[in-house]
Amino acid sequence: MDRIVDIASEDVFLHVHRGFLLVERQGEEAGRIALDDIGGVIAHAPGLRWSNTVFTRLAERGVPVVICGTNHAPSVLLWPLEGHHLQGARMRAQLAAPRPLQKQLWRQIVSAKIMMQGAVIERHGKPAGAFEMLARKVRSGDPDNVEAQAARRYWKLLFGEAFTRDRAAGGVNGLLNYGYTVLRAIVSRAICASGLHPTLGVFHANRANAFALADDLMEPYRPLVDDFVHELASEGIEAVTPEAKRRLATLGTLDLVHEAQTTPLGLHAQRLAHSLATSFELGKPRLSLPFTLATASAESRDFEDA
Repeated sequence: MDRIVDIASEDVFLHVHRGFLLVERQGEEAGRIALDDIGGVIAHAPGLRWSNTVFTRLAERGVPVVICGTNHAPSVLLWPLEGHHLQGARMRAQLAAPRPLQKQLWRQIVSAKIMMQGAVIERHGKPAGAFEMLARKVRSGDPDNVEAQAARRYWKLLFGEAFTRDRAAGGVNGLLNYGYTVLRAIVSRAICASGLHPTLGVFHANRANAFALADDLMEPYRPLVDDFVHELASEGIEAVTPEAKRRLATLGTLDLVHEAQTTPLGLHAQRLAHSLATSFELGKPRLSLPFTLATASAESRDFEDA
């Protein structure tokens, strides 16, 4: 199982030795992990030092490296130049995707996200019928911004009336930032493995965002991070502690239901990215989307555009 490696300690040196990523402090080995077991590296420590070989060996395995700011949100994401053997053809199809197809894909993504939000709310014993209704209201391209309507309802139900989502804030917001960073690394690796280009998003298109597609595809999984953070907060953990990071780093192993099968999130993200590549090649939306931690109804899985 791919592991997320978090480097938060100051004054450490990372280098590669005989297939292992080694962490050294003051010339002494502090830890090691096999390169083949790594699914992503997240770095927080300002005083961290790297061997250049770390980046080349991780790139050979399609492993993204995420460098974070003080708010635990990603500032830099390093991406390998070489990926899937069909990378060239798939990127051309991605670049040529017509706007109507992109809007249909975004509709499916937003609908799945809202359904997952409802599943999380229901998991905590609160009424979630409105989320299924909102999911069905999403039109191609979400011109009515149903995503924002659902978010306003969702955050208050999950974290209380006083909560406001703020990337620059600490506490629960800092935990959410860190969890989304883990998720972004998982999804970014899946995109690389599928032969798609991370900059060419379906919806997100900020010219300064080199990983717009990762931000698109992680949307349906975000409520899973929120659920993790809610659990941590209920235990009194409201800061990005080592324990919080350890638990959030296991996000990729979380089981999801898809077509009556249970699949770990990390593997599901790979299927989603592959299904997006297929959608670009066919010119039709064929996304393999997550919906819930529990059993999803056949009706909730039907988000095809007429």
